[in-house]
Amino acid sequence: ICGEETALFNSIEGYRGEPRNKPPFPTTHGLFGEPTAVNNPETLVNVLHLLEVGLDAYRALGTEQSPGTKLFCLSGSVGVPGVYEVPFGTTLGQLLDLAGGVRGRLRAVLLGGAAGTFVGQDQLDMPLTVEDARARGASLGSGVVMAFDHSVDMPAVVRRIAQFFRNESCGQCVPCRVGTQRQVELLDRPSLGAGERALIDEIGMAMADASICGLGHTASGAVRSAIALGLIGGSG
Repeated sequence: ICGEETALFNSIEGYRGEPRNKPPFPTTHGLFGEPTAVNNPETLVNVLHLLEVGLDAYRALGTEQSPGTKLFCLSGSVGVPGVYEVPFGTTLGQLLDLAGGVRGRLRAVLLGGAAGTFVGQDQLDMPLTVEDARARGASLGSGVVMAFDHSVDMPAVVRRIAQFFRNESCGQCVPCRVGTQRQVELLDRPSLGAGERALIDEIGMAMADASICGLGHTASGAVRSAIALGLIGGSG
């Protein structure tokens, strides 16, 4: 939860790591009440590179709307797991090829990490840009890319993701505190029929609409996309 900026402020100040309501925003009232800039280290590294090479050279890489490069952390059923830096616009398939290709037959890719979404092999032509991912109902998120072949127990993977969100929820807001627990309980049932799938969808929408911070907003994305792809659950 302390990946959320205001929860991080509270933790540094000696309080529980709980997100704050916004506004006010960190740019005016942040750490110890002072204006605070919070950036991902990758952003700061890109700023340095931009200053060194100039704007035109920087924008020569990537796409019009997503210029520059992006770091992706590849793991799972790939030949050479690791961190790869590629220009925005590189396709998902090209990125997997850089990592030595998929071991076995590809079943799905988790794009954006636990807070991301599962995509099928029909999305290997997806250009890895903010705009293209959004247009396909996905997100680049943290840049985590996990590939899964047909030997992987996908229900166990999805349950582990749901458990992560339940365990990481700070418990401050009801939608996230209760929703993440109910999501795990539904996934732990012997079968995942139409009723259970409808409940997971309803819970996911409630968390996305009413949670205080991004953890709750994204807590059901991977689970719901796994259901949509048929990675878990039956047709009953």
